[in-house]
Amino acid sequence: PTTPTTPKKMSDGTLSSSFRDPSGFLFEREGILYRQVNTSYAPHYDKLMESGLYKKLTDSGLLVRHKEVDITPEVSRLHYKTIRPEIIGFISYPYEWCFSQLKDAALLTLNIQKRALSYGMALKDASAYNVQFTNGRPVLIDTLSFEKHVEGRPWVAYRQFCQHFLAPLALMSKTDARLSQLMRVFIDGVPLDLSRKMLPWRTKLSFGLLVHVHLHGRFAEGGGQESAKKPEGKVSRTGFMGILSSLESTVRKLSYRPAGTEWADYYSDTNYSEAAADAKAALVAEYAATVKPKTVWDLGANTGAYSRIPCVLGARTIAFDVDAAAVEKNYLTVVAKKETNLLPLVLDLTNPSGPIGWAGRERRGLLERGPADMVMALALIHHMAISNNVPLLKVAEFLREAGRTLVIEFVPKSDSQVQRLLSTREDIFDEYDREHFEEAFSKVFEIERCERVGDSERVLYLMRGRGAQ
Repeated sequence: PTTPTTPKKMSDGTLSSSFRDPSGFLFEREGILYRQVNTSYAPHYDKLMESGLYKKLTDSGLLVRHKEVDITPEVSRLHYKTIRPEIIGFISYPYEWCFSQLKDAALLTLNIQKRALSYGMALKDASAYNVQFTNGRPVLIDTLSFEKHVEGRPWVAYRQFCQHFLAPLALMSKTDARLSQLMRVFIDGVPLDLSRKMLPWRTKLSFGLLVHVHLHGRFAEGGGQESAKKPEGKVSRTGFMGILSSLESTVRKLSYRPAGTEWADYYSDTNYSEAAADAKAALVAEYAATVKPKTVWDLGANTGAYSRIPCVLGARTIAFDVDAAAVEKNYLTVVAKKETNLLPLVLDLTNPSGPIGWAGRERRGLLERGPADMVMALALIHHMAISNNVPLLKVAEFLREAGRTLVIEFVPKSDSQVQRLLSTREDIFDEYDREHFEEAFSKVFEIERCERVGDSERVLYLMRGRGAQ
């Protein structure tokens, strides 16, 4: 299988997300993603495969599966084996996850490390970027993260785990859920010396946070990021397990209650009549059945009430929303109902995830991970055009780049939700009406259908991008 989310290539042929790892690298050939295992990693790879750890983790759904393949090596002088990993449908990043997603990814990492230790192995990396969400649950995607454990050696990934998982979770839980966005700035995790300064004083009363963030961060002060990266001294197997158990207990005790934000309870405060809401759902289902998309991006999805409609048709749907509380509620529903083809993510459409990392290529921006077969933009256009002053044509061009087809809801000025937006600002939006909306969107889309949404004044459109296949 191929994937539309393959990273960019570097000048040496490796893919941009894996160039830092001396153990091996990703590469693409004829649209298929492979990973070369270098000779330097051979003893660790053999241990992983022969010990039974790989089978145990993959059978449990904790590690992505792969197949060994016999093809011409990408770099012969380094080559030991070539593997073909299972494809993850959509690559997401920690700063796009809600609190519970990051928490589940942290617990996955600790669970894998505990299991690995019983097989004489350890994780040499504890990066949040090594985890992805597929089929409604987190999975480790970095097969080359494992190494033979040397008895007495401390966990080399301890500091990275604290920076990538524990510190951000503590900040989201104890300070503000929006602080997950610090991961966009600090690509190797939130520095512990910074985290301890941002956390409330009362967090020192938590033994786990005191030890793993406050004291750990204080030890790093004065030495910058490099300080305390290399653990010293010896740690017994019992001590190693004790550290893991302490981290797990600390993570489990952190919580976040998604309430009190503007849009988390949007559906209970909507101006739709029951008949209009039913009509909207029916239209979305009808449009989706017409398009038959394999991939859907629902932009401004809130808690995912309409995102789940194309899921019923088998579409893999990404539900984006700027409200961390709404995304949290959506994800908790996914977990509770064991939904497998819906992925809720945090995203500010006025400042979407851009390419970051080395040379701006290490982590891809939103549009680089598309286009989707179908984009849904329901009750969104007035936020873009009025709340954020984005011209209608600019919105249309962005949505055309994001997807091949579009299901979009036009919300007129007479609507109470638009009046709510205009109540705190001057109405300078003379061209915000249905005529100008259709004129702007017709420049990049062909309007195939439009229907009034029940007894409301809103209109739902089905559009196909000009030039789309």
